[in-house]
Amino acid sequence: MSDAFVPAYFDPLSTTQLEAIICGQFERQPLLSLKDPVPTFNGSGLYAIYYVGRTHPLYGKLAHYKIPVYAGQARSHVSATGVSKRELRPLRSRIREHRRSIEHCEGLDQVEFAVRLLLMPDVHADLGENGLRVGYQPVWNSVLKGFGSHEQGSTTRQSKRSEWDTVHQGRKRTFGATTHDADKLARKVRTHIDKQIATYDSLPWHDS
Repeated sequence: MSDAFVPAYFDPLSTTQLEAIICGQFERQPLLSLKDPVPTFNGSGLYAIYYVGRTHPLYGKLAHYKIPVYAGQARSHVSATGVSKRELRPLRSRIREHRRSIEHCEGLDQVEFAVRLLLMPDVHADLGENGLRVGYQPVWNSVLKGFGSHEQGSTTRQSKRSEWDTVHQGRKRTFGATTHDADKLARKVRTHIDKQIATYDSLPWHDS
């Protein structure tokens, strides 16, 4: 045996390994069309939205891959005020909210979007969300930010329109002046998606 030999190191409980396990399990879940009503179920967990159509000029290339346009989680305990409040159906509620956002936007059709869902404890959903966001860099998380935001409060409704709302207008919200360039954002989306596809096979959970 060579003196230069060093045994491989493996930690089955490392963050990287746990993220790969969670993301692999997540991607084995069925796709549910956003055109259909969201089934009734309880619990929190991990979710991702996918473009599965063929007609949209920005997202058509993604239909052939398990690359989400948006990834997130819905927690069982929400603490916006410092007081933990348990919700019965946070994952279902979050998807219904996203479904309405897509429904109200010009140029987006619910029939061309689908969602994956996985019920999980909050701590594991955190890891899964991080794995999906870092691994895929979903375009609505990284380039067109603002899709997952909630309606602004009365004192902040004059803030600028988000990148997402600049490209996909129609959501019933109150904004200040538009400061983003929609054409420039569209070019960034196309470049970003090409990079996503080029690195798609390098993700560790594809073989899980």
